[in-house]
Amino acid sequence: MTKRTSAKYKIDRRMGENIWGRAKSPVNRREYGPGQHGQRRKGKMSDFGLQLRAKQKLKGYYGDITEKQFRRIYAEAERRRGDTGELLIGLLERRLDAVVYRAKFVPTIFAARQFVNHGHVMVNGRRVNIPSYRVKEGDVIEVRDRAKQMALVLEAVQSPERDVPEYLEVDHSKMRATFLRTPGLADVPYPVMMEPNLVVEFYAKN
Repeated sequence: MTKRTSAKYKIDRRMGENIWGRAKSPVNRREYGPGQHGQRRKGKMSDFGLQLRAKQKLKGYYGDITEKQFRRIYAEAERRRGDTGELLIGLLERRLDAVVYRAKFVPTIFAARQFVNHGHVMVNGRRVNIPSYRVKEGDVIEVRDRAKQMALVLEAVQSPERDVPEYLEVDHSKMRATFLRTPGLADVPYPVMMEPNLVVEFYAKN
């Protein structure tokens, strides 16, 4: 099990937003934060607070990846030519667990990480069990035969909660997806507003 699977909705509560757009999110019922002080009136957040929150929200969305991993991805985006915030989103969306989630092979990003870890996914015909594996344009991602009839997979494919984005070509009859291109922020179907520009500001100052 991944460390956050049982507590994933705590992230929603902490952010006060339904960051995955799921019907089961407790934020749909209670918009205040978790714990005994969760209902206290919120004061105006400082610039640092807004930047930190933007970072936590983006990290949380991709399965609450570790700070070390996230900082490494950010550092790579910063080294490349172009808009660092856009490049950061592109690198996050190229993670294999993110692609498996986007293709609707599993219901949650946490399930995607576990699904890849357990060896249920192939990339270009080879089994890959590293969730952070970086997919390239043109790569074919496929669910292995033994996993195609898993209840988890069938539930995800039939779920109306999410649509497959345009930068993926998916054939659910074969459980196969092709990664067509690296997306920018505007291409990614986030249920809530993500602000990678604030993440860039956070790391620039800290």
